[in-house]
Amino acid sequence: MNVHFVVHEAFESPGAYETWVRERGHEASYSRVHAFEALPASVENIDLLVVLGGPQSPATSKEECPHFDAAAECDLIVRAINANKAVVGVCLGAQLLGEALGAAHGHSPEKEIGNFPITLTEAGKNNAKVAHFGDALDVGHWHNDMPGLTARAKVLAVSEGCPRQIVEYGDLVYGFQCHMEFTAEVVERLIAASPDELAAALDCRFVKQPAALRTNAYEQMNLKLFEFLDKLMAHYQRQTND
Repeated sequence: MNVHFVVHEAFESPGAYETWVRERGHEASYSRVHAFEALPASVENIDLLVVLGGPQSPATSKEECPHFDAAAECDLIVRAINANKAVVGVCLGAQLLGEALGAAHGHSPEKEIGNFPITLTEAGKNNAKVAHFGDALDVGHWHNDMPGLTARAKVLAVSEGCPRQIVEYGDLVYGFQCHMEFTAEVVERLIAASPDELAAALDCRFVKQPAALRTNAYEQMNLKLFEFLDKLMAHYQRQTND
């Protein structure tokens, strides 16, 4: 299977998603938009589209960020969904996913940077793809905003700082405001790229500073993410073969 990544910045790595691709023997392709690489003209050869995070918001204009075209990414997402492909949005990607489906993103009640627990809702506990996360799971965060909700969207997980951590938009379409793909290397890149952001957030109760960020462990949440992806792609294959 081919997994296509939309990468907004050099420091916003796919992280554990690439580990999963490699370990499962899948193929990876990329649109590194920060390097002005084009988005796919066709979704025919994509099985899973993963739209990653970034410092932008869906409201960021091309004048503000010449390499970021929110409308074009939303169009790609809609084309993938309409072609019955699997789609996962992460952080900014989750917000773009909601926007693509007509749900405006919003501002999170709290800024979150670091590892903090998410808690499954009843919908999450009853969802076979994420129920293995357990009632609560420590995961990575690095955000100010959160995805919008469509009429059929189901919130599967929340945190103390944000009420929309994992959203199911469809059987094959999921938004993750949280970062279960974080690894120590990915977080180190984010720290290096964000000194001003971190310094300005000293008084935020859900923001950890670099020394604390470097003590976080990511292996458990990475493994939980892998199981989610295995289940998602098994569902995709069943639907494709029907």
